[in-house]
Amino acid sequence: MAQSIEQRVAQAAEKALNDHGYVAPVDVLVGMGWLQPLQRDHWRQGRTPYLEQVVQVDLGKISTAMRALHRWAQEQGLQPSETSYLARTRDRKTLRFSASGSPSFEREYRTHWLSPTLSPAKRARVQDQASRPPDLVVVSPLKDWTCTGCGGHGDLLLMEDDAPLCMSCADLDHLTYLPAGNTALTHRARKASGLSAVVVRFSRSRRRYERQGVLVEEQALVDAEASCLADAEARTRRRARDEERLREVDSELADRMTAEISRLLPGCPPQRAAGIAAHTAARRSGRVGRTAEGQRLDQQAVELAVVASIRHQDTDYDELLMTGVPRNNAREQVREKVDGVLDRWRRGSDR
Repeated sequence: MAQSIEQRVAQAAEKALNDHGYVAPVDVLVGMGWLQPLQRDHWRQGRTPYLEQVVQVDLGKISTAMRALHRWAQEQGLQPSETSYLARTRDRKTLRFSASGSPSFEREYRTHWLSPTLSPAKRARVQDQASRPPDLVVVSPLKDWTCTGCGGHGDLLLMEDDAPLCMSCADLDHLTYLPAGNTALTHRARKASGLSAVVVRFSRSRRRYERQGVLVEEQALVDAEASCLADAEARTRRRARDEERLREVDSELADRMTAEISRLLPGCPPQRAAGIAAHTAARRSGRVGRTAEGQRLDQQAVELAVVASIRHQDTDYDELLMTGVPRNNAREQVREKVDGVLDRWRRGSDR
């Protein structure tokens, strides 16, 4: 059965809230599949007059989704916070959302909904980050192009009013390129540089722009390199301490989840419970154990992790997928066996 707009809004909003502690209407439109990330990026770069022009549904559906988001956010007790949206262009012009340009519509799009569980410090950081002027973006093009200013070309371009400019015409040719890869060096160079820009390149396989590096002032890069060399040993020690602390936190979460699985499903073998917990709680895995619900040990989240393990280890689900059976159909075919294992474990038997 197809999901309603309200259900899809709630699902997209919940994911955004778990990802970064707040929900923005733009995030929801992307999460619902109505706004492609590439079109969103073009809009952020000032290459689209207004956002609704590239949303792939009519204004009626957009309005329904916006009302549903407002209701959902209020039901969840989220707190509204109006945010500035500026283009990633030299003039940092204010971005427009709606076809009409109505102040009330624009305000509705700009409103972010913040989790009430955020500490005051985290809330301030989230609001500051959301309102901060966006990075100036320079593109490493895939195709041949011609500068609209001088008729030349080059390895990099800046889009301005949907027209490409070379680095000279964009007054960025004095900057030095620093490839991505060294986080500390990049951070310090950008902080020391009066003018900087992020360099991106479009990935055809992933259908999105990906960061390649930054452009910074040459002296800023020299100073940043010296600074990094001076405290390299201290940063190595700090990184080791941070990694150890994260391992302890992850281990503690896995232990709590193991105990909760054993409590809910006493028939689950202890080694199996520990394996499920370690798998689903792995950092950066994107699995249910890393969601807010998983870290709170909500029963539904814990049981979803167990179901996923049963599906892969105790049924022929993976073989069905390999033979081309659609995922939903494969899940339906193994549902009875999954439910049988769950029922035995709930009763306290692993046989």
